[in-house]
Amino acid sequence: MSSSSLAPRPLPSPPTSRHVAVIGAGAAGLAAARELRREGHRVVVFERSAAVGGTWIYTPAAESDALGLDPLREVVHSSLYDSLRTNLPRECMGFLDYPFSSRRARAGGDPRRFPGHREVLCYLQDFAREFDLYGLVRFRTEVALLERDNDGRWQVNSRRSGAAGGDGSDENEVFDGVVVCNGHYTEPRIAEIPGMDAWPGKQMHSHNYRVPEPLLDQVVVIIGNSNSAVDISRDIARFAKEVHVSDRSLTDEPPRKQPGYDNMWLHSAIASTHKDGAVVFRDGCSIHVDVIIHCTGYKYHFPFLKTKNIVTVDDNRVGSLYKHIFPPFLAPSLAFIGIPWKVVPFPMFELQSKWVAGVLSGRIALPTKEEMLEDVKSWYLEMEAVGWPKRYTHNLSNIQFEYDNWLAEQCGCPSVEEWRKLMYVATKKNKRAHPESYRDEWDDDHLILQAEEDFQKFL
Repeated sequence: MSSSSLAPRPLPSPPTSRHVAVIGAGAAGLAAARELRREGHRVVVFERSAAVGGTWIYTPAAESDALGLDPLREVVHSSLYDSLRTNLPRECMGFLDYPFSSRRARAGGDPRRFPGHREVLCYLQDFAREFDLYGLVRFRTEVALLERDNDGRWQVNSRRSGAAGGDGSDENEVFDGVVVCNGHYTEPRIAEIPGMDAWPGKQMHSHNYRVPEPLLDQVVVIIGNSNSAVDISRDIARFAKEVHVSDRSLTDEPPRKQPGYDNMWLHSAIASTHKDGAVVFRDGCSIHVDVIIHCTGYKYHFPFLKTKNIVTVDDNRVGSLYKHIFPPFLAPSLAFIGIPWKVVPFPMFELQSKWVAGVLSGRIALPTKEEMLEDVKSWYLEMEAVGWPKRYTHNLSNIQFEYDNWLAEQCGCPSVEEWRKLMYVATKKNKRAHPESYRDEWDDDHLILQAEEDFQKFL
């Protein structure tokens, strides 16, 4: 699957400085803030928590609704579990001009190639300090409403809370542009399974999983077999009586015991659940289960954004977005950073942000609205042709480096370094070969060795 391309159209007019709001101070928001300011824009970052880092801020707290379905619940932004480590080598994760190398690990930090989440947060905090971004951020300030006025500018209604968590003052401001960087790991997607309403056991989404001890001696079913499911199933296997992983992509073959575990099995999809506590798989296996954990991903969610249905979310397709960033009818004043998934995120955030900053200043021109809409339509048709469902609209796993290089070309930047690609490919290769331990500190793959040599040259 490839991404269509339109040639960049540099404008001769001098760059324009705009007043730009950035929503969120996670990795995407920090990258956007830096690039917007580098381009000469005046930037305000709205962050509802008290710190930078977004989803990389770990908290032991979970939501009152373990499935995350209650719209009135108090939302916990982070989805981190205590044992989480990166599923990519740190060397290829960092921003393009601020490497995430073990040399940057603080004293007593985590120098491993696949570090824990605390090390990633430290990296983002260091990045914010290095580029003096803290002064741009309004902490404990949540955007309640974002709406375009009759003049084409954006009304931002925000609410500031006090350090004790009480309600603070509301503020209304006007901005020339808004860059949405609120992440997409907060609103859970839940599997729809026959009989679940009557099933008596406990259910939760991986968003609210933190530690394995509460699952001691329980029989647990994990729905899903992607990164969080792989991590959590192995985390809880040390405590649970049994762990059964349900992967809907498998055919209806007999369950398989997982290598290295006496209490973990891989099954096909769940066929039904029953009021006696039984879970029946399509492979014919029936098990009495105590807990079901939905490791089934997340929904894009922009509760503050009012665009009169110009920007919609339909089966996890945010549409219509030119290159997953600009809504053609609202470009360039509204942009989204960080929508694509199955990518190496931080370098992509940086390149997206460079492009948005250049477009807002007028240094880089967008195609016409009609051309952008045609490009979006072409992408949708290409997905249909290869049989990808709508919910995979922003899954760029097969073309992420082509996409990054397209962005780099628009911005006049060098292409993504080959060593990043090598390390990414080597990680995927090792993960397929050794799924039970793909984050161990392996270093025997020749691709990794070559990538490390290239990385040292880069440093």
